[in-house]
Amino acid sequence: MTPTAKRSAGLLLFRHTDTGREVLLGHMGGPYFARKDAGAWTVPKGEYEPDEPAWDAARREFGEELGLPPPDGEAIGLGEVRQTNGKIVTVWAIEADLDPADVEPGTFTMEWPPRSGRLQEFPELDRVAWFTLGRAREVIVRAQAAFLDRLTEHSA
Repeated sequence: MTPTAKRSAGLLLFRHTDTGREVLLGHMGGPYFARKDAGAWTVPKGEYEPDEPAWDAARREFGEELGLPPPDGEAIGLGEVRQTNGKIVTVWAIEADLDPADVEPGTFTMEWPPRSGRLQEFPELDRVAWFTLGRAREVIVRAQAAFLDRLTEHSA
């Protein structure tokens, strides 16, 4: 029997500025991504159980990841992608603005360094920033770039 793929859901905020459309991404926290930029930025998202609706999970995870309530507004379904780790990610886009300085990220605990027996706490997202679509494509987790394309197609 094949194990069920893990599923995550999230919200991709976007806004219009003088330089064009921008999206809000978070840099994955923890020691594995500390010195990485390309491929280390993600839509704010998180895992959920099969009995929880993806939309509810996306809103809950936004709050947990950023420490802010999810914005109201028209949700644009951007579908799902399968990441290289097998995880299926479902995302909605919402036009909204927020100041990254207001973010209070959730944390997770892991053994670090490996096999040390020491547990350390790290932020889920260690930074949050607005990116133009071009720059976002350079830093986002590769599979999630499809969400940027779909957002562009939606407004074309």
